[in-house]
Amino acid sequence: MDSVALAIQELLNETDYGLELRLLAGASGLGHQVTSSRIQKPGLALTGYTEHLHPDRIQVLGNTEISYLSQLEPQAAQAHATALCAFPISCFIVTKGLTPPPAFLAVAEAAAIPVLGTRHQSSTFISLITKFLEERLLPTTHLHGVLVDVLGVGMLLTGKSGIGKSECALDLVIRGHRLVADDMIFIKKKMPASLVGQAEQQIQHLMEIRGLGIINIKDLYGVSSIREKKIIDLVLELEEWNPEQEYDRLGIDDRKTTILGVDLPHLVIPVRPGRNLAAIIEVAARNFLLKGMGYHSARDFQERLLNRMEVRQLGDEVE
Repeated sequence: MDSVALAIQELLNETDYGLELRLLAGASGLGHQVTSSRIQKPGLALTGYTEHLHPDRIQVLGNTEISYLSQLEPQAAQAHATALCAFPISCFIVTKGLTPPPAFLAVAEAAAIPVLGTRHQSSTFISLITKFLEERLLPTTHLHGVLVDVLGVGMLLTGKSGIGKSECALDLVIRGHRLVADDMIFIKKKMPASLVGQAEQQIQHLMEIRGLGIINIKDLYGVSSIREKKIIDLVLELEEWNPEQEYDRLGIDDRKTTILGVDLPHLVIPVRPGRNLAAIIEVAARNFLLKGMGYHSARDFQERLLNRMEVRQLGDEVE
């Protein structure tokens, strides 16, 4: 897992999410790092009750907090601000275009804690910055494999180098499915528990086919053959066929694999000459969709067998 942190300076520089932040005080603390995507409104912490203060979160000051500080005597406001700024807070953000009392700004400046301002309402700003921080701070990782979109199912193909993952993905593209990433997949966790995979920018839309070299799927098959990113629904591990190994022939028990703390269904597909892997993977996608609709073929078959056995036993007792 790649550790992720965000400098407060990057919040000021952001333009794509409409945060519209400006610096009010604490320029020397713009190098502070944000590591949590959660936001906190300090509320009672301004009165001195800091039991549930989370200094690792960005502290948002709205109309309630600024009004409270403004109605205090300057000495009292300074004392409350000093107690709050004794914690290693990454930054304060003031909403609604409000101006904090000078005593608060002076304490934050002395403590090297940035104070930023935005014109947005608190609720609007919290929604915007939460989306921004989730995009930038949630756990990420890189995996070797191929990610394809088959019938709307994000299928992550894994296995040893040379097992045929790229060739299988190419066959799926020819069948009308879409490539997301080949070789190296960048995976980001999305809340509450989903994984989104995409290609690194340098190799986006590219695929390596041994004997041919690097090919561009978008140029060869058009924009309908690619996707920029896709939620990963299913992991298929390709491995060389081992005649001494017992493979699952019923599929009653669902295997799982864990990536970034998220459990994903995991299938092991043995590879040998003569097996049409693209067709098998297409069927796996359809079967996954059926399970999502509540129909499990293997378990239905098992239940029918058990019912049949019970009927036979009952017949023997009647005789």
